[in-house]
Parts: sequence; structure tokens; C-alpha cells
Amino acid sequence: MAVRLYLNSVSKTFTMHLQGGTVIPVVDKVEFSVDAGECVVLGGPSGAGKSSILKMIYGNYRCDQGQILVTVGDDIVNVAGAEPRDILKLRSDTIGYVSQFLRTIPRVSAEDVVAEPLIAQGSSEEEGRDKARNLLARLNVPERLWTLPPATFSGGEQQRVNIARGFIAYYPVLLLDEPTASLDAANRAVVVRLVEEKKAQGVAMVGILHDQDVRQEIADRIIDVTTFSSEAAA
Repeated sequence: MAVRLYLNSVSKTFTMHLQGGTVIPVVDKVEFSVDAGECVVLGGPSGAGKSSILKMIYGNYRCDQGQILVTVGDDIVNVAGAEPRDILKLRSDTIGYVSQFLRTIPRVSAEDVVAEPLIAQGSSEEEGRDKARNLLARLNVPERLWTLPPATFSGGEQQRVNIARGFIAYYPVLLLDEPTASLDAANRAVVVRLVEEKKAQGVAMVGILHDQDVRQEIADRIIDVTTFSSEAAA
């Protein structure tokens, strides 16, 4: 299978400028690749650096050193050195992000919130809404809510809207940040099926999942992030 994502000797620290410039190490010399159709899950305790790794891949955090290489068509882009406009382009058509939290958008219906990424990739509004409704139905969001803004939804309903938004479009690389947290068994099973469908499409996924059952179902490999701690490197 083709390699979609490769982290090469990636390191990250935080400098606490209001605390006398104290440097806090996060991860050191992270190195792994993810093939098309593969789901790699990051393991390790809270604070090990799992979320920081996802945020560096997505371009929210800059790494101190190393490369984060993403295959984009016939090209390879280094996220670690990309300009902000290039990061935004990657997020629109190459790297997707699925989390448990929804940034609510005032006065925009749930179905339009879900459809937006697919429409941004060139699909028609009709196709976008059709696929959005299908995903909302699969995730057991009541039909009466589809045309309402999700700001008034329960936390669980907002989470399912966000999952639908994250899975609706096609991204060669998809990041999963605790997408099943707080979901009931039925909706966790839906997310597992959505992940399997993405694998079949050749999507490379990197995830954080504390739910052991879901992790075992979707993970092709589990990478222990503690092996990339500064203490381990020393």
C-alpha cells in the first residue's frame, strides 16, 4: 500500500514565557508512517503527547524539528514547513479532522453544517445535503433536528453532528480525536463502520481512542507514544 503520511524525527517542546522561559518537553523524535487504508492508533497515558502529535499533523502546532510528510496526488508536502495558506489548502482537500467537540455556527442548520465540507470540495448543495441527511440518520440524530441550528442540541447530539461533518467528505488523511467519547454502544458501532468504510476507500487514519473495545476493532497498529518521550529518548 502507498504511504500517505510519514512523521520523520518530529520533536516538540513548549516554552512557558510567563514562567521564566521554562521549556516543557512533549515528544522527541517521533517516527512512524501510515499507509493508505490503514488506521494507526496512538496509545499512552494522558499527557504523553498524543493530542500534540495530531495537532502537529493538522498544522495547529509547529514542531521544533523533523518532517511531517503528506502525499498530495503526485507531490509530497511537508506540513512542518508549510505556509499558512498551504495548511488551509491541505485542510480543505487532504487532511480531515474528526473530534468529539462541535464549534456551533449560529443560525446554520445541522444538515448544512454537516454538508459544508463536501460542498467545499465541489459537490452540489443537493448532493451535500442528501449525504448529510444520510449520515445524520445513521448516527441516530432525530430528523426533526436536521433543519435546526445545533447550538441548542444536547452534547451527545452535537457530537454526532460533528462526527457526520468529519466523515462526509473525502480526505486522503483523516485524524480521529476521541470521536467515540461519550457515545452509546449503538453510535460507537456506527463510528466503527464509518472507519471501516474509510479504510476501504484507501484513507490513512491516525486516531486517539481511549475506548478499548473500539480501539481493538479499528486499529491496525497501536503506537505507544511514551517511546517518544524525552525520558525514553535519553
